[in-house]
Amino acid sequence: MTKRTVLIGGRFFFGLLTLVAVATQLVVHVGLNYDVGNFFSYFTNLSNIFAAVVLLVGGYRVLIRKRPSEADDVTRGTATIAMAVVGLVFGALLAGEDLGSMVPWVNFVVHYLMPVVMVADWLFQPPRARLELRHIWYWLIYPVAYLAYSLIRGSIVRWYPYWFINPDRAGGWGGVLVYAIAIAVGFLVVSLAVLWLGNRMKRQVDY
Repeated sequence: MTKRTVLIGGRFFFGLLTLVAVATQLVVHVGLNYDVGNFFSYFTNLSNIFAAVVLLVGGYRVLIRKRPSEADDVTRGTATIAMAVVGLVFGALLAGEDLGSMVPWVNFVVHYLMPVVMVADWLFQPPRARLELRHIWYWLIYPVAYLAYSLIRGSIVRWYPYWFINPDRAGGWGGVLVYAIAIAVGFLVVSLAVLWLGNRMKRQVDY
């Protein structure tokens, strides 16, 4: 089995597995008459869907031997960083929380497996374009937009996807600000690491 076959097969397999996992949890969510808008307001769910699409598109591009553009590499970097942060934040702030109706195997896929898969994919097949510090600004657009959306929506519907951005549970807006800054620093550190590794590692498949 060649490295190219491993890359294509791995991307398709984990991309489809992730979509099945998210869909499975959505069916459970709907079956319990939970709000669908809330389901798609979790950073974990959005990031896993994003990562799955990136993997599937990336696998297809390798299959047809289409080299990635700079935009493709930056987009994959965004998904990689988001999933790495999903794993880190879950382990640091949410692992002990009651996950309610979450299916155990789905929890494993979206919180543990996929963060590792996305980082492994980045290391196995780093970007073709050389990344620069300016690319980090692109990578921060997604989490900043998500935070703004969550806070605005939460203030309207009185529901927040995570306790640390809920002013009633995080010690007021000051507490939310502290957690937001801490997570932003985490995003920045992960982004710098992803950028450094992306420029340092050797690509295993040259299309």
